[in-house]
Order: sequence, then C-alpha cells, then structure tokens
Amino acid sequence: MSDRFARDEPVGDLEVVATFTGPMPTGVSVSHTGRIFVNFPKWGDEVTATVAEVRNGETHPYPDQAWNSPSGDDDPEAFVSVQSVVVDPADRLWVLDTGSPMLQPTRPGGPKLVRVDLDTNKVAQRIVFPADVALPTSYLNDVRFDLRRGPAGTAFITDSAARGAENAIIVVDLASGEAWRRLRDHPSTKAEPLSDFHPLVEGREFMKRPAEGPPTPVDMGSDGIAISADGSRLYYCPLASRRLHSVSVDSLVDRGLDDAQVAATVVDEGDRGSASDGLESDDAGRIYLTAYEQNAILRRHPDGHLETIAHDPRMLWPDTMSVATDGHLYFTANQLHRQPNYQGGVDRRQRPYLLFRVPIDAGPVLLR
Repeated sequence: MSDRFARDEPVGDLEVVATFTGPMPTGVSVSHTGRIFVNFPKWGDEVTATVAEVRNGETHPYPDQAWNSPSGDDDPEAFVSVQSVVVDPADRLWVLDTGSPMLQPTRPGGPKLVRVDLDTNKVAQRIVFPADVALPTSYLNDVRFDLRRGPAGTAFITDSAARGAENAIIVVDLASGEAWRRLRDHPSTKAEPLSDFHPLVEGREFMKRPAEGPPTPVDMGSDGIAISADGSRLYYCPLASRRLHSVSVDSLVDRGLDDAQVAATVVDEGDRGSASDGLESDDAGRIYLTAYEQNAILRRHPDGHLETIAHDPRMLWPDTMSVATDGHLYFTANQLHRQPNYQGGVDRRQRPYLLFRVPIDAGPVLLR
C-alpha cells in the first residue's frame, strides 16, 4: 500500500565507489590518473592510518605506515590527524595535518602541509606552521592551490576554529614556506549565532549535545573553500552558516595590504541554499556546495542560480568533494552529525561510510 504514496525523489546518477567499515573519512581527492586518496581524522575512532589510498576497494596507508605513525601530537615528520587531502594542478598530493586530534590545542610541529610526489610515492616537501600561523586554537580544515602565483605557487587554507577563537584564511608561499593569516576574525569567517542560523539535519535540530549538560550551538567557522576557474576569487563559508563569501586572491597574496584593505574586497555572495561543509569548483566557472541539511550537493552557476546535482537518503552528511579529470564529482558521506558529541553521548552512526561519485561533465580547475 505504501508504494502508492508520494515520496522524496533522488537526484543524480550516483555510484558508490568505495565503502569504509572502520573510522569515518572526511577528505577525498582524485589524481589526474584516477588514483583515489582519503583521510581519517582522529576524532575518537581508532585510526591506524590518517591518510590512505583506495585500491581495489581497500584502503592502504599512504605514503606508508611510518608517515601514519606519529611519535606525538607535535611530530613534524609524521601525520598527526589529517583533515584534508588535495591533489594540486600539477598532480601532486598535498596533506593538510591539523595537528589537533580530538580538536585539542595544537603544538608546534603538528600543524603542517605536506607534499607527496605521486610518481615516487615519497614525501617531497614539508611546511610546518609556526605558532603565530597555526594558533593553539586553530583547526586547519581545507586547502586550494594556484600554482601560477609565486615561484612555486600559493596555497589557501581555512582555519575553522570553534567560536571564541580566531578564524582566518591562511596564505602559504609554497617556495619559501612562509605563511600568513588573512581575514583574521572577520565576520565572514565566523560561525553565525543560533538566532541567525538554526540548522536541521535529518529533520532534527543540529546542536552539540554532550552526554551531560545542555545543548550548545555548532560553532565551527570558515570551513569550505574553492578557487574560481580564473583564480581571481577565493570562495569560502563557515560550517555554521548558509552564507557564501568570496575575497580577492590578489589582495590575499599582497603583503603590502593591511587587514582592512583585504576585507574591503570581500563579497557576500548570498544565501547558498543550505549549510555546507565542503566547497569545490570546476573549469566551467561553477561552485559545488555540499548541502548537509538536505542530503544533497548543489551547484552554483556564475549568475548565482542553484541546481541540485545529487540528492539521496544515503548521502548522510556529504563532507568533502573532488572534481576529477574523468568528468565526475567524488564526495564522502560520513554521518558526521550522528557522532556522540551531537547525540547526547550516543554513537548513532551506521557503518559503512560511503564514497560516491556523480557525473558532472566538467573538469578540475588547473591553475598552473
């Protein structure tokens, strides 16, 4: 009888690429030759490898187990707790290490950006951030690249530190390793208060709910990040907001400008249709937004209109996306909102976690 009733319809030709029965993944990135890399932050699950390559449906520590076996939270020569892996326009893998397992305060040596040569599967570069770049309260979330800026290119990182800490966009000169903070504590990088942003996930109020004590608002700041196809604008969004913002990349990299001058280039791009975790962009000038309130992925066109390219009840908290050269958008769905700290201390996640892809007939942004 129930089959006769109307129901929510899925959108998009979704394909499950891989499943994960161990710790929950966040980041995914696909190389130009089709290799798939994922990461597993240390948020409470048992994590034996925080970075892995997916081969034949199985995960393998990457680049090896030694790099996934830190001596402590301040180990500069091993991954401590990785939030994001990103293949750059030159087909090299960059690993963004928060240095912050369980969202604990960072210590110098832990927060870093590491480049792995995919031809040799060896670490080729380490940029360890000093304490005035990766603050004790920092949570380095995601990264994008423009290899045309500077002698070796420039990276842009979101710091999604929780409310009360200083959110920012971190700019990194890949040649020298020098890094600096931009939009420090700017309103566009901050979580919105509950009076302005009241999220619902699976139809339920999404709040931090410890085993004991009252619920409190989700308070993560600048999280998703994407660079425009021409490299002129950097898009970003707080986790706790439905607004999308952009800033001039020229201003971010110009050390002669002060904070006020950089902030003057920020544009409020409007309501993005949902709260989002990850952002991504393609070579056709479109921005992709995970929509964790709707189990969906949205695509924003240059004129600002939105379309849904994927929607499915299995897409429980779409997290991170990667536009691949095979014309697909890959993304993880990790049930983040079902973790114990959002569910009164009860773990409501159901394994396996999923890695999907959906055709988009576009390619990655290759600024090189």
